[in-house]
Amino acid sequence: MEQLELLWNYQQADSAADKLEKEIKRSPTRQKLIKYRDSLLEQQTAFKRVDGEVAAMGDRLDALKDAVALTEEQLKNLIMKIESSEDSLEQVSAYISEVKRLQGNLSAYEQETRRIRKDAADRERIQHEIKVRYAKYKAEFDKLKQAYDVEYKEKSAQLEELKKAAEEKTAGISKEMLDRYRAIKLHSVPPLARLNGNQCGGCNMSLPSAVTRAIKAGELIECETCGRLLLPGV
Repeated sequence: MEQLELLWNYQQADSAADKLEKEIKRSPTRQKLIKYRDSLLEQQTAFKRVDGEVAAMGDRLDALKDAVALTEEQLKNLIMKIESSEDSLEQVSAYISEVKRLQGNLSAYEQETRRIRKDAADRERIQHEIKVRYAKYKAEFDKLKQAYDVEYKEKSAQLEELKKAAEEKTAGISKEMLDRYRAIKLHSVPPLARLNGNQCGGCNMSLPSAVTRAIKAGELIECETCGRLLLPGV
């Protein structure tokens, strides 16, 4: 029974440390900081995506430039051939058809080039907007980070004190009991509960009278429902 009471006192100190640790993690400042951090990452991802699109457009413009140069050269040679040709009317007609096809290709290349340049200009505008948003989020992030660093340092010092106080409470408790406590804590928090009449003080489930008598007699019994180690009521 003495071991259980010592463990109960340890649980009070351990729970206080756990509570403060949760408060640190759930700090409004920390939550805002995480939000701005995620926003910064989103802007970085968006910028890289748009930058990749712009690069692909640049590659396509280079390819179109080469295609236009080749087509113009082919067209020039074909016109010269027509002008100096002594071929049949049918062959000249075929040359003219080829000229029209090449001219159609040039027109298509020109239209695609205009479209890509317009899209590239739109992407550059989007990139500028992303940079503006990023700068805004970064300024807010840095401001919050300074505030949170001060808060975290203060809270961390308090947490260390609570953990130290909890560790001091383990004096007199066997390793087996501490191991059992920590094993139960993995699925039930807090790991210990007192009887509340004939009910488990952790999950409020009713217990058989034989079980409550055994607990009051000092036997180590875990609640069949929640798994907590049970102590007699105060």
